[in-house]
Amino acid sequence: MFLGASAAVVGIIVWAFVSRENADHVIGTAVTWVSRELGWFYILLASGVLAFVVWVALSRVGKVKLGPDHSKPTYNVFSWTAMLFAAGIGIDLMFFSVSEPVFQRAHPPVGDGHTLESTQQAVVWTLFHYGIIGWGLYALIGMALAYFAYRYNMPLSLRSALRPIFGDRVEGVLGDMVDIAALIGAIFGLATSLGIGVAQLNVGLDDLFGIPESHWAQAALVVVAVAVATLSAVSGVDKGVKRLSEINVIIAIGLMLFVLVAGSTTFIMNALVQNVGDFISKFPSMTLDTMAYDHPEQWMSDWTLFFWAWWIAWAPFVGLFLARISRGRTIRQFVSGTLIVPFLFILVWISIFGNSALAVVRGGDGAFEETAIDHPERAFYSLLHEYPGAPALVVIATFTGLLFYITSADSGSLVMSHFSSRISDNESDGPKWVRIFWAAATGLLTMSMLMIGGIDTLQQATVIMGLPFAVVVLLIMLGLFRAFAVEGDWVESRRTAMTQALSHRSSGGTALNWRQRVARAVHYPDVADIRKFSTKTVAPALREVADELVRSGMDARVGTSHVDAYDVECHHLDVDFNGMRPFHYQVYPTRHPTPVFGRNPEPSDSFFRLEVFTAQGSEGFDVYGFTKEQISSNVLDHYERHLAYLHSVGEGESSTVMGEATLDWSADFEDDHADFEEAGAGVDGAGGGVDGAGGGVDGAGGEATGAAASEGETR
Repeated sequence: MFLGASAAVVGIIVWAFVSRENADHVIGTAVTWVSRELGWFYILLASGVLAFVVWVALSRVGKVKLGPDHSKPTYNVFSWTAMLFAAGIGIDLMFFSVSEPVFQRAHPPVGDGHTLESTQQAVVWTLFHYGIIGWGLYALIGMALAYFAYRYNMPLSLRSALRPIFGDRVEGVLGDMVDIAALIGAIFGLATSLGIGVAQLNVGLDDLFGIPESHWAQAALVVVAVAVATLSAVSGVDKGVKRLSEINVIIAIGLMLFVLVAGSTTFIMNALVQNVGDFISKFPSMTLDTMAYDHPEQWMSDWTLFFWAWWIAWAPFVGLFLARISRGRTIRQFVSGTLIVPFLFILVWISIFGNSALAVVRGGDGAFEETAIDHPERAFYSLLHEYPGAPALVVIATFTGLLFYITSADSGSLVMSHFSSRISDNESDGPKWVRIFWAAATGLLTMSMLMIGGIDTLQQATVIMGLPFAVVVLLIMLGLFRAFAVEGDWVESRRTAMTQALSHRSSGGTALNWRQRVARAVHYPDVADIRKFSTKTVAPALREVADELVRSGMDARVGTSHVDAYDVECHHLDVDFNGMRPFHYQVYPTRHPTPVFGRNPEPSDSFFRLEVFTAQGSEGFDVYGFTKEQISSNVLDHYERHLAYLHSVGEGESSTVMGEATLDWSADFEDDHADFEEAGAGVDGAGGGVDGAGGGVDGAGGEATGAAASEGETR
C-alpha cells in the first residue's frame, strides 16, 4: 500500500515539476473527456449515496451501534461535531462562500446574469454544491469503516467494507488497489483544499504585511503550515486535532456573528430564510439535473462535477477520520449528525457571507464583483474591508484560515498514514515517520499543481483522480447493503426469540422463584462470592450444555480466562457453525458501587455482578444467584435466539455476508468489558437482582479488565 501509493504520488509530483506544459495539457484533455462523457455518472452516484445513507438511518438497522451494543461514544457532542466539521470543511469554505455567489449571479448555468432570478439562485447554488450531498458521501464511507471495524473487529480500511462481496480476496491485490485508489484520491482532494488555502492566506499576508502574491510566498506558506500540521498529527487526535478543531469553530462563529451584526442584518436574515425555502423547494430537481438540454459544459466541469469529484476524493480520509471519532454512536446518530450539524453551520455561514457579498455587488461596487470573479482568492478579504475594524478582521480571518488549513492537513496525514500502514489496533495511528511523509507529500503535490496552472489545475486533477474511487463507492454501498440486510435479520430474529423466551420462562424456564428474588435484592456479593459462584455453578452449567451439544453433533467448547483485576476465573461457551456466525455466551464479572438504601457504606464499598456477554456486548443482566439448571436454560434461550437468526438469513446468505474469513467475534471483548465498566449508568436499584437493569460502574473496576485473559487461554 505505502509503496504503491507513494510511488504514484511522487511520480505525479516529478512529472508536474519537470514537464509543466505537458502535464497541464494532459490534465485539461482528460478532464474535458470526463466531464463530457461521465458527468451523468458523478451526478447519479452523488444522489444515490445520499438516498442510501438516509434510508439506512431510517431503517431498522438505524439503532445498531458502530461498535458492540454496550459501547459508549468516545467524545462529547461538541468535540465530535467540531472535529467532523473541521476535518470535512477547510479554508475553502471561506473561499467559495464569497466568490461563488458573486460568480453565479453574473454567470448562471442557464439564463442571463445580473437578473433578479440569478441573484436569488446564487446562494442556493453555493449551498447545493457545498451542502448535504457531500456530507452524504462522508457519512457513507465513515459508516462503512466504523461498522466493520468496531462492530466486527475488522481492520479499519476500505477493503473491509468489500468483504461481503469479495470475501478473502480483499486481502490480496484487489484490496490493495481499492485502498491505493482511495489514498490517491484523498491526497488530490486534500491538495486542492490546501492550494486554495495557501492562495487565500497569501492574500491575507499581503494585506497585513505586504508579502506579495507569488509562488515563492505560497511555497513558504506550505512549508510553515505542513510543519505545524506535522506537529499536530504526531501528537495524535486528542492533543492535536481535537483542540485545534474546537478553537477553530469558536473563532469562525465569532467572525460570522460580527459580519452579521455589523452588516445589513435585516437583509441578511430575510435572505437567509428565503435561501432555506428556495433550497428545500429546488433541491430534488437540482440533485439529478444533468442540464442535458441546455448543456453548459464548462460550467458543469468548473462547478457541479468538480464539487462532486472533490467530495468523493475527500470521502476516504474524512470518512476514516469520522469513523475514528464515532465509535459507540448508533448508525442513526452518526448519519443524522454528519448530515445535519455541519450543513446547518454551512447554511448560516454561506447565507451570511454570500448575501453580504451580494449586497455589496447590488450596491454598485463593480470593482468588488470583478475581483470576486477574476481573483476569487481575494474575495473574502475584499469583503472584510467593507466593515469597520477591517485590519483586525483580516488578522482573525487569516488565523482562522490557517487553523482550517492545519486541521485539514493534520487529519489528512493521520488518515493517510493509517491507510498505508499495517495496524492491528483500530484505535492507533500509523507510524510517526509515515505521518510526516504524507504531510510533506501533500505539500509538494500542492505546490506542483499550483505551479502548473494554479487552482484551476488542482480542480481539474481532482475531477480525474476522484473517478477510480467513485467506482469503489458503488461497491461499498453494495457491501453495506448486504451486511445491513443480515444485521436487520439479526435484530428481527432477536426480537422473535426474546418473545419466545419470555413465554418459555413463564412456564418454568429461567424465571427466578420468589425466594431467589428476595435473596438477590438484599445481598450484594463480594469478590469471594462471585469467585465461588463462577467456579461451582457457572462452569459446570456451561460444560453440561456444551457436552450435550457435542453429543448432538455440534462443535461446542467451553473456555476460561482469568480476570487479573479480581483474581476470578470467567467462563464462556462457543459453538462454531462452519463459517456462519458463531454463537458466544460469556459470564463476566463487573464491579459496581454499592447502593445506599437506609445505610451508609464506606466510599470504597462495592459489589459484583456476573453479567452475560454475547458477540454484540453486554446483555445487561446478572446471573448471580441462578441455579445451575437456570443458567443452562438461559444459555439455551440465547442459543435458540441465535438459531432463529441463522434460520432467518438462510445458510447461503449468512455464510457469504462477511466472506470466507474467520472473524474473531470475541477478540475485542476484554477491551469492551473495560469500556462497559467505565461508561456504565446508574446502580441497579435491586442490588444487581433485576434482570435487564443496568448497573452503575466503578470506573476503577474496569481499568484492569482490558488485559483480563491470560495468554494461551481461549476466550
